[in-house]
Amino acid sequence: MSRNILIILSEFGYWGEELVGPLAAFDGRGYHSVIATPTGKRAQALPPSLDPGYVDPPLGRAVTTPEVAVAARQVDESSRLDNPISLAEWIPERPYNSEDGYLRKVEAYYRELSRLQDDIGAYDALVIVGGSGPIVDLANNGRVHDLVLAFARADKPILAECYGIACLAFARDWEDRSSIIRGKHVTGHCKEYDYKDGTGFVGVDFNMGPPPYPLEYILRDATGPEGRYHGNVGKETSVIVDHPFVTARSTPDSYLAGEKLVEVLESGLRRYGW
Repeated sequence: MSRNILIILSEFGYWGEELVGPLAAFDGRGYHSVIATPTGKRAQALPPSLDPGYVDPPLGRAVTTPEVAVAARQVDESSRLDNPISLAEWIPERPYNSEDGYLRKVEAYYRELSRLQDDIGAYDALVIVGGSGPIVDLANNGRVHDLVLAFARADKPILAECYGIACLAFARDWEDRSSIIRGKHVTGHCKEYDYKDGTGFVGVDFNMGPPPYPLEYILRDATGPEGRYHGNVGKETSVIVDHPFVTARSTPDSYLAGEKLVEVLESGLRRYGW
């Protein structure tokens, strides 16, 4: 069965394998993948993710095989990433409370947002690809949050990888403000995997030390006492399925994450990894 998958990429750099891993699973099943970015700018892979000789400091080894490096470079340089959907043009932005005519503007915002629920009927699943870039333009992006909430309301699966999982932690209803993953089981970039220096981005002359927040701590808090964060430190892979969410800890989990999303769609998988 042909399915449509919406894939969100950061404009500040995505990790190559975290795109090609799921894509391999989707292409193998004949799915149609649609790319979106925050403003419609073409996404680019983070250079280290295309280098099989790059040694990941926390793991102390290369994390990109020569075969994956070739596959990631082919996708990154292909037309598949050209002309992405612009989330800024598609999804409305909530007005500031201080704006003149706020009441009318927020009413208009909700009217437009209600159309989003119909729009996502064209897609079977949402994927948020990781890397350092999502820290900048996806994690606290209100439009991304509204998209995540729309897919969750429609009971459609959402796959998030690495730092892309922050989008799930921060996607919250404006009334109760509890995370959409509260009570859920998730994995994500663990504290042991955080860089101490050298967190870089694409398109800006900026390289920082540690990431601005430890994702593990955010996920532990966001899932609350009824849920749980699973770091699975020491295990080669960490993918958790707690419907409708599929979460992948980091780069080595990308191919498995794509396969599990296919199982969710085709076999009704609702729980895996915990």
